[in-house]
Amino acid sequence: MHSTKENLQVLFEDNHIIIVNKRSGDITQGDKTGDKPLSDVVKEYVKVKYNKAGNVFLGVVHRLDRPTSGVIIFARTSKALERLNKMLRDKTIRKTYWAIVKGTPKKEKDTLINFLKKNPKNNKSSVYSKEITDSKKAILHYNVIKKLDNYSLIEIDLETGRHHQIRAQLSFIGFPIKGDLKYGFNRSNKDGSIHLHARKIVFTHPVSKEEISVIAPSPNEVIWNACK
Repeated sequence: MHSTKENLQVLFEDNHIIIVNKRSGDITQGDKTGDKPLSDVVKEYVKVKYNKAGNVFLGVVHRLDRPTSGVIIFARTSKALERLNKMLRDKTIRKTYWAIVKGTPKKEKDTLINFLKKNPKNNKSSVYSKEITDSKKAILHYNVIKKLDNYSLIEIDLETGRHHQIRAQLSFIGFPIKGDLKYGFNRSNKDGSIHLHARKIVFTHPVSKEEISVIAPSPNEVIWNACK
């Protein structure tokens, strides 16, 4: 996979947190592929920029699926990490996603409530209308914000953060995300990405208590650009 160092896009940084725009294809933290994770790239950036000797502390607050792009927060101090983790558990970090799907849903605005069950073998979540054993409730709100000839741009607010939630729930109602073969789109994107982007994050700064609102520009790509 590509090296990220030369085009790390930092959206916000201070002594406690750093927020970057993840590119599709980058992994948030190390996994079995052995590819260099974004967390290492951000550590190097901090080390060089602030001329830090020794190891740089960097806490991974949350993750994005590898083929997904967008806004991601890292903690630069253990205090910030602890507080951000609590905010995630308390659901006080608000995330908005953009997805490009095939066709246009009949309802321009809707709330999807399903039950998701993760299958670790194929790293996929199955969607059910009713609760089953080991399933977790999944809630999202969507709004169609732009219609193209064959696709629609949908804005999604997540109420729960389940494994592959947006991908699975949109596919379940018949609108898979562009490029997402795993969840029913008919062909992959050439670069292995899917058209799902973490567009915006809003939260109270864990230390200064100011409200932070950060928007990540969508990828420079033909269909994303058609949505601008």
